[in-house]
Amino acid sequence: ISHQMVANYCKTAAICIKPFVDTYPYEKGGSFVADETYIKVRGIKGYVWLIIHAATRAVIGYQVSDSRTVGPCILAMRMAFQHLKELPKDFRFIADGYSAYPLAAQQFFRKFGEKFRFEITQVIGLTNEDAVSAEFRPYKQIVERLNRTYKASYRPTNGFDSYQGAGYDLALWVAYYNFLRPHQALSFRPPVQHELLKNQENMPAKWQLLILLGQETIEKMQQQDA
Repeated sequence: ISHQMVANYCKTAAICIKPFVDTYPYEKGGSFVADETYIKVRGIKGYVWLIIHAATRAVIGYQVSDSRTVGPCILAMRMAFQHLKELPKDFRFIADGYSAYPLAAQQFFRKFGEKFRFEITQVIGLTNEDAVSAEFRPYKQIVERLNRTYKASYRPTNGFDSYQGAGYDLALWVAYYNFLRPHQALSFRPPVQHELLKNQENMPAKWQLLILLGQETIEKMQQQDA
C-alpha cells in the first residue's frame, strides 16, 4: 500500500468523522485550558490551537492556521463554547500570556453580552513569578502534555503538504484522543466514553463505528438543512 493510498484513506475517514467530533456535546463545566503549538506545512511554520476541558481531558476546540493571529483563536474558542447558552458558574479560561486570548474574549463579550463575559487567567513564563501562575501552573501543564502527545503523532509525518491535509490529520487525532486513547489520569479510560465504543474488542472495529457515527451525524445535518 503506497503512502498516497494511506493518505487518501485518512482524508476520506476524516471527512466522515470530523462532523461527529466537532459537534459532539462534550461536558463543558469548570475550566478550559488553551495553548498553541507549531507545525510545518511545506517547510513553513504553521500553528495548531487546542482547547481542553481540564476535568475530563477531552479536546473541545481546535484549529489549524497559517498565522498566530486572533482569528483562528476565536474559531477554536467558538468550537469550545458551542452548545452553551451561557458560561458555567465559576468558569475559568486558562492560557499563557499571548495577547490573542484576551482579544478573543473581548469579541465574545461584544457579541453575546454578559452571559459570555470572562477574563483570561494567564500563566506567564516557565517559572512561577506571580501568585496566579503558581496557582494555575498545573492546568497549563495539562495542555502542554497534550501538545507533546500530539507532537509524538505529528513528528513522523515530517510536516504537511497543505493546511487542508493538516486539518484532516488533526481531526483524526482528536477523534482518537477523545474517544479511543486510554488516559493514565482517567484510570486508562478515554476522555469520552461513548456507549457504542465501550464493548468493542479491537481498534479497527472502533474506527469503523466512529466512521458510522460520523456518517449518521452528516445525514442528520443534511436533514436539518433540508
